[in-house]
Amino acid sequence: MKKYTGKTLNDVLNSAAKEKGVSVEELTYFVTEEKQGFLGIGASVTAEVYASCDVKEFLFNYIGEFFTGLNQDVEIEIFEEDGGYRIMLNAENNAVIIGKNGQTLQALNTVVRGAVNSAFRKRFSIMIDINHYKEERYEKVKSIAGRIAKTVQRTKVDASLDPMPNDERKVIHQYLADWPYIKTESEGEGSRRHLKIMYDRTKTAGKK
Repeated sequence: MKKYTGKTLNDVLNSAAKEKGVSVEELTYFVTEEKQGFLGIGASVTAEVYASCDVKEFLFNYIGEFFTGLNQDVEIEIFEEDGGYRIMLNAENNAVIIGKNGQTLQALNTVVRGAVNSAFRKRFSIMIDINHYKEERYEKVKSIAGRIAKTVQRTKVDASLDPMPNDERKVIHQYLADWPYIKTESEGEGSRRHLKIMYDRTKTAGKK
């Protein structure tokens, strides 16, 4: 993040907003230093300031350098949505980057998410997809979870899904949130963490 210094915080934010071409309301900042001065003379404020455009630039450069290091060309598109960022990639060899069962793509998501969160001192929702693999995967796991949830509704017997990454578990949690008589919980640790679909007789409101 770039540091800005001014006499007051308003001066700092107005300067940063003008430079970035955004409104002050679109900025996020962290004050790093304040000087009171003597009788008001020499007072100053220094803050690290960024906007969404800075996050996008960081993501573009970070991912670009990552693939340059692998000697691979990649097309990068970044979209801001729901307070986070969706990154669409199209590389020379998408299958290799996705990896077996999406494990390589999941690792890339983890690395990039950690880098951007550290750089901007904030937890962002980051989802990297390659040639719409994740979108198709999410639809697949929702379909599987839906079939199992209907069985749990009918039999009142809990069921556990195979281990899956956090983002896929989150998709299923959200998908089944409004189902009557169904609740979900994550169980296990590390690579064995999985989702359990359980019958809940107290939960009657829902869409299904």
